[in-house]
Amino acid sequence: MWQIRDRTLAWGERTYIMGVINVTPDSFSDGGLYTSVTSALAQAEQLAPYVDILDIGGESTRPGAEPVDGAEEINRVVPVIKAIRANYPDLPISIDTTKVAVAEAAIAAGSDIVNDVSAGRFDLEMLPFVGKYQVPIVLMHMQGQPRTMQKYPSYKNVVAEVTQFLQNGITMAIACGLPQNLIAIDPGLGFGKTLEHNLQLLRELKKLKTLKCPILVGASRKSFIGKLCNQDNPSDRLFGTAAACSVAIANGADILRVHDAKEIKDVCAVTDTIYRF
Repeated sequence: MWQIRDRTLAWGERTYIMGVINVTPDSFSDGGLYTSVTSALAQAEQLAPYVDILDIGGESTRPGAEPVDGAEEINRVVPVIKAIRANYPDLPISIDTTKVAVAEAAIAAGSDIVNDVSAGRFDLEMLPFVGKYQVPIVLMHMQGQPRTMQKYPSYKNVVAEVTQFLQNGITMAIACGLPQNLIAIDPGLGFGKTLEHNLQLLRELKKLKTLKCPILVGASRKSFIGKLCNQDNPSDRLFGTAAACSVAIANGADILRVHDAKEIKDVCAVTDTIYRF
């Protein structure tokens, strides 16, 4: 269970929704749409009735993406976080970053959670930071780095290797003082995985339950869905995303990170009723 502001996230009772706002010019799906405070706040207004967490990111992690300077990332996200916090004082906010300086600035501006796609590997001060201040964190698996991760993804057993990677991340976070009940895990669909790797992780997602942490799944509009549905435009992948989200819930997901929160809330309502209640 996570208690954040006036919200209680009670894992296992239902599926929670994390809505995405990318404050970037180059994200794979919505790059350039929410680069101003006004546009980002308008998107927050659209998402807020349907989400449990808003995830704010200032650096694209799409395949081939180049790193962004920390100061630039802070300049992108902090004004947006402050504006959203002023308008939604009780809505949990996560900062999607791999840099501790960005995480610190975001937490000071009103964020509550760190969502680190590197699981603390890119900035070795990240886990000590969340441990010191008892900040909940999402640890995600990625093979390689965003600019190279999709060149030659290779595993002997993708589920076993992702599980071991995440177990190592949990162990390191605990060693830095963060209790296990403040750690969530993410198998990292699309981050250094082929189509079959992604499908295998969804099929066997329940195996991550052995790690005893809530599971976040980010399938929304990903390229593997585009391949399966023959949809080149990410915004046309809603129905494929809905199918992947339903499978994720059936196989144990606790949080879904999505762009289309209103529609996916209905997916959660139906799938939760079938599999949880």
